[in-house]
Amino acid sequence: MDNELGLPMRITEVEPLVIATGTGTYLLVVVHTDAGLHGLGEVGMRSRPRAVLGALADFAALAVGTEAHRIEELSQLFLRGGFFPAVGDVAAAAAGIDLALWDLRGKALGVPVHELLGGAVREHVPAYVHVQGRGLAEYLDHAHELAGQGWRHLRIGLQPPAEPVLEPRATLRENIAVFHGLRDALGDDVELLVDVHTRLDPAEAAVFCREIEPARPFFVEDPLRAENLDAYRTLRARTAVPLAAGEQLTTLWEFRPLLEGDLVDHARIDLANTGLTQGRKIAALAEAHHIQIATHNPLGPVCTAASAHFNVTLPNVSVQEQGHPHGWADDPLVPAGPLVSAGAVRPGDGPGFGVEVDLAAARRAAAGELGPPPRYRRPDGSLTNW
Repeated sequence: MDNELGLPMRITEVEPLVIATGTGTYLLVVVHTDAGLHGLGEVGMRSRPRAVLGALADFAALAVGTEAHRIEELSQLFLRGGFFPAVGDVAAAAAGIDLALWDLRGKALGVPVHELLGGAVREHVPAYVHVQGRGLAEYLDHAHELAGQGWRHLRIGLQPPAEPVLEPRATLRENIAVFHGLRDALGDDVELLVDVHTRLDPAEAAVFCREIEPARPFFVEDPLRAENLDAYRTLRARTAVPLAAGEQLTTLWEFRPLLEGDLVDHARIDLANTGLTQGRKIAALAEAHHIQIATHNPLGPVCTAASAHFNVTLPNVSVQEQGHPHGWADDPLVPAGPLVSAGAVRPGDGPGFGVEVDLAAARRAAAGELGPPPRYRRPDGSLTNW
């Protein structure tokens, strides 16, 4: 990757950029070079924003002056070069830079990223969107609207009826009824997914999974917390529903017990948490275990585009999350981005990820704050997972 002078392109700056668009607030990473090119990345874990921004500053100190094509070396340096392994928020910061370097490589060579990964094996990536609502009637209204637009994979989240108080038994009853109601109303032409957001204990998760089995879920996502992945072994023995997990994991080593233990059917790789360098290794291990890739992506245009480039090259892809049904076609801050249509996402035209962001306008805009998600408590006041 040489610049016009025939010299190696070197990193001159790693710029964090918080942008607020009509679809949300995103933490982008812009990697600048001495050749005048820049690459765009995105960070997925932002609930501790000062920690992530601090990690980005630490990694920037390592990256500036380095040749931009040394992506694997920089990935290893970020994840292994501090003696203590980089995981969680710190690894997500590294992922943002990693994505930007892949985008930069594609731009420098004038090719889309999926060509760097071996070329496309599919024309588009099947995608799902979120059904919003409170109670069955609201869910049905939105689900019919989305299905009418052509979406064939719809996801609901496990919602407590008395938010922000989460009483497990009442939450189970409410959401079991909603899931069956959606299946009865939509029939089998629409696949239904449910995201538990790690809000249940193993016994509660087993009840929920078994009760919705007759409604044939496409998968149940994150029914259990991620700290003890072996708990999925117990749940696996108590239900036949397909299971999905992984969005809270950031490295191949974290994913390894989940995949080598055959504990899930769909690996939820979030490239804004793993980066593309780690993500492709995780996908390869999943393929060896006949596990599908269902990329986690409720995020912005960069992660959406990166996921699309990644997924069109893989043989073992089931579905990609698409948090925003209409994409960014009408967003003035994003003049070029991934191509989102009902039920499908395609990589955008152009080299790299094919995403353009009006950096000057984004810097001028009031970007808003990156803050923690809502917090749920049990009726006795004890904290539970959001």
